[in-house]
Amino acid sequence: MAYRRQPASGFGEHLPGVIFLSGFKSDMSGSKATALAEFCRARGQAFLCFDYFAHGETGGDFAAGTIGRWRDDAVAALDELSAGPQILIGSSMGGWLMLLAALARPARIQGLIGIAAAPDFTEDLVFAALGEADRAKLQRDGRLEQPSAYSDDPYVISWKLIEEARRHLLLGAAIPLDCPVRLLQGMADPDVPFAVALQLTEKLRSTDVQLHLIKDGDHRLSRPQDLALLFDEVTALSQPR
Repeated sequence: MAYRRQPASGFGEHLPGVIFLSGFKSDMSGSKATALAEFCRARGQAFLCFDYFAHGETGGDFAAGTIGRWRDDAVAALDELSAGPQILIGSSMGGWLMLLAALARPARIQGLIGIAAAPDFTEDLVFAALGEADRAKLQRDGRLEQPSAYSDDPYVISWKLIEEARRHLLLGAAIPLDCPVRLLQGMADPDVPFAVALQLTEKLRSTDVQLHLIKDGDHRLSRPQDLALLFDEVTALSQPR
């Protein structure tokens, strides 16, 4: 698994580490990961980002990827590439994997920050949006190509992805996490409706959950003002609990 890791230094040695989890078909070279790396470097705060199986610099057949496999990558990064308390920051699909990793290792989590977090997106935002013909094609052929607003290449949705993800759905019941959670969500997001963030806020067991709705915010939330809000949340969550 390809990764980039910055050790703590100076005052930052007393701060929790920061781990960034990217979105579906995104990778650690994206603008938010780069901006977070620079922010943490300036503070001397440990920072880690990585590419899941079949993403970015990590090899593999993308069609063979599943939520469970990518969740295992996130847990492995937490276990093997970091030490001490960590703040997990998950963007889009990374927000789902962030929650799954925190459920697997709750004692390691200082706090969570979701950026357009998309738990259960395979079921609620992908499969539920397909017409009967596309659902039949997906199950018959094992894959379905859909246009992407973020790449010239289409998204390839596999039936394996949809089916396996049903083992990891979270929004149907209370999510037993008690750590602080901050959710940043654009109300103009064309991919993840802000209703998902409201539902996630309700389902989290933690009483320390704050949802920031950004009326003109898109899915990426990578504008300077969006990044400033993200950095403020990292700073606040880095304080001793």
